[in-house]
Amino acid sequence: MKFNDHFSTQSKNYADSRPDYPVALYAFIVSRLDNYSLCWDVATGSGQAAQELAKYFDRVVATDASAAQLQQAAAEDNISYRNEQAEHTSLDDQSVDLVTVAQAAHWFEFDAFYAEVKRVLKPAGMIAVWAYGASRISPEIDTLVQYLYADVLGAYWPSERRFIDQMYRQLPFPFKQLKVPELVMEKNWSLEQFCAYLNSWSAVQRYIEAKDSNPVDELRETLRCYWGDQQTVRWPLVLLAGK
Repeated sequence: MKFNDHFSTQSKNYADSRPDYPVALYAFIVSRLDNYSLCWDVATGSGQAAQELAKYFDRVVATDASAAQLQQAAAEDNISYRNEQAEHTSLDDQSVDLVTVAQAAHWFEFDAFYAEVKRVLKPAGMIAVWAYGASRISPEIDTLVQYLYADVLGAYWPSERRFIDQMYRQLPFPFKQLKVPELVMEKNWSLEQFCAYLNSWSAVQRYIEAKDSNPVDELRETLRCYWGDQQTVRWPLVLLAGK
């Protein structure tokens, strides 16, 4: 099965510069479960979600098709990292209490992945899929960042990015959906921290390869007029949860 690798080339920057998911997200997810033996964190990347989930579960199996991403993950006694694609895992039938996918479900081959989820989930098991969209800082900054995102980088985004733009409203999800809370991510960042996040975008890396220049560098200089020491950066978070 083909794996489209969008992040291995900037795996270190991705691990260092992506925002953390809120505690309220994990608290809601685990509150809807009765058993906490095994969690499968799919497309774990550098293990950001897996490391939080390991606080609740006896074991977490964290898989990713990118070996480079997994090399950035921090080791934990109860996390097993495996270089496997989402559509085919070595997990046993009906062995998993929770399947999680953070900011990655839109890359999968949906039919094959969901068939694998239904194979490994216990009868009372649950799947939780989440993603975050465009950042929100201030009207002036948001306009500049949106210009970078859509006008400068528009042709360099993979087509699957549309699912993020639609906040997963069109993402296939063949499960009985649970009612979920409104969630938001929030970070207080310097301008350099925010630009490191922008540089982790796959479209920025493609632009650099094609143009031999980095559009984030020019934007950084413009943003200095608005930034100050820090800005509060917010991202709306969408969560799909089902059984």
